[in-house]
Amino acid sequence: MLRGLTTVSLFADDVAAAVRWYAEVLGVEPYFERSAGGAPAYVEFRVGDHQHELGIVDSRFAPHPHPGTAGGVVVYWHVDDIEAAFGRLLSLGATAHDKPTERGPGFVTASVIDPFGNVLGVMYNRHYLEMLDR
Repeated sequence: MLRGLTTVSLFADDVAAAVRWYAEVLGVEPYFERSAGGAPAYVEFRVGDHQHELGIVDSRFAPHPHPGTAGGVVVYWHVDDIEAAFGRLLSLGATAHDKPTERGPGFVTASVIDPFGNVLGVMYNRHYLEMLDR
């Protein structure tokens, strides 16, 4: 069955702009790029404690058309300070999708829509921290 997160793919019409935005958000440069027709078609970052893959894919290669509104599955990335992370994403041009909300003791989620129409979730998750301690 499911053994772990391998790659989260986000889609953008302007891959170069999305890469610049995510490099600013993540504080790292991408480690991999594949071009098509001289322009970046797929760019990948390594993110976080487990170096998960975050890929930016040219919208031309999306397996299904973009519905025009952000929605669907939300992938949450652990952050240590949910309010600061949410505020920073907004200051970088994202729009609020779901404001910070406590889901139970030690679990707070929030999400934004990035400038390219993708939902990006952030979460303070005590289980994540407990897993790191083990």
